[in-house]
Amino acid sequence: MELYNKDTFSEDILPVVIVDCTSEQFEMLYCSQGPELTNGLAQMESDLEYLCEGVEGRSSNPVAVLFDALLLPDGDFGVDCASPLIWRHEPERATPHLVLGKGPPGGAWHAMEGSMLTLSLANWMELPGLKLKDWMRDKRRNLRNDRATPTEIASYYQHYVTKMGLEKSFACGTTVTSVSRVSLESGCSVWKIQGLQKRANEVIEVPFSVYAENVVLATGTHDIPARLGVEGENLPFVCHSFWELEAAISSGRLDRASEPVLVVGAGLTAADAVLAAHHLNTPVYHAFRRPVSDPALIFNQLPKLLYPEYHKVHQMMSQQQQSLGETVVNLSNQPLSSPSDGTSQCTSYPGYLSFPKHNVASFRPDGKCVLEDEKGLQTVVQVSMALVLIGAHPNLSFLPEHGRPLALNSEEPISCRRNPLDVDPYTYECVKEPGMYAMGPLVGENFVRFLKGGALAIVCDVARKRSKKPQENSTISSLNIQLTNCTLEA
Repeated sequence: MELYNKDTFSEDILPVVIVDCTSEQFEMLYCSQGPELTNGLAQMESDLEYLCEGVEGRSSNPVAVLFDALLLPDGDFGVDCASPLIWRHEPERATPHLVLGKGPPGGAWHAMEGSMLTLSLANWMELPGLKLKDWMRDKRRNLRNDRATPTEIASYYQHYVTKMGLEKSFACGTTVTSVSRVSLESGCSVWKIQGLQKRANEVIEVPFSVYAENVVLATGTHDIPARLGVEGENLPFVCHSFWELEAAISSGRLDRASEPVLVVGAGLTAADAVLAAHHLNTPVYHAFRRPVSDPALIFNQLPKLLYPEYHKVHQMMSQQQQSLGETVVNLSNQPLSSPSDGTSQCTSYPGYLSFPKHNVASFRPDGKCVLEDEKGLQTVVQVSMALVLIGAHPNLSFLPEHGRPLALNSEEPISCRRNPLDVDPYTYECVKEPGMYAMGPLVGENFVRFLKGGALAIVCDVARKRSKKPQENSTISSLNIQLTNCTLEA
């Protein structure tokens, strides 16, 4: 879609603009379809706060738990029960909206390594109105262990937009540079969204500006990798994303003859890096701050039968620990297959050694990494590559002070786990900025199954606001004409 380059304000104001929709969050603003309960009461017209009373689940956001319970009854038990929700296309309820995103629908899923399996079960990843299993059956594919690959999920989300007729509302290839309040002559204020759009078959990015009554922040959390803040972290062999490991493997810079790789972190991305290097027969040192038995570790929360690959990493972390006071095994000289006589210090998983309760003290230009345990004892290891995979932060540079004033603690950077945005739990509207909403990781929701409830909360509140402004219908009609006449580009 080509955006209009507005140098001056026009009367056309979008009810909703969704900013930097980089993941599955685009899918559920219910702009062309509305969920109904079996008793005929539209959820968009329901009192969500009342309906959420007494609801419990694996999310801290009550509307997310409510909608998940309706869409996936007994989902936590792996049961594929029929949902009591009925979906019906009602164009008159549609909310004109515009989705701005850097890439195609599906966002970050397009960048993920395609052969891995999603953490969530496949039916947790699906969107209303299009069963993922049915779609995959049409593609003549089968789910593996009830989980799909990122490539399949990205393709499914992209197809969903086309099937649901949402293409005209998507402006891909856009980078938002500014979101700010502006006042109109009438005394009302609206949001002005500015940015750059790279159109198909063009090299130059074109500036654009859009005006909206409401803005939804849906940036995800993978834009800015978290850093350790230690000496030498900017050295060339120190990397901060899994994709850099993939690039090194693809180019042949990393193979079984390489010096060991150091993986820092104990999350799923770090585990993926361990598996990728181990599969290549490249030795791995693995350092992380927590003890292996810590209940907060994600590995201690995953069912073993559903996630055998991550259970394997957890076993490696447990069984191949560096013992306090012992000399570090030089993995470069260690055989990559277990000896039959059991004389090796590391026999279960050759070529791997974990360092629980260790921090990185520094990186040195000669490829050495200094690890430090909780007692201050230091260990030096020689590596070919260091992967710091300790999480990421959202990029909200288009907001004043990078969005800090919107967080629970305005003195600290926004963190999806420790310092999310402060929003009303039943509308997802920012407490400190009316008319601005947030969903997904920005409010602590990292699973697709719970994102949908956030979208429901937002659309209910937007619909409630619009119902109070019937005099603006003429503006909306004019806007619909402009959106229809926009050129959609591949």
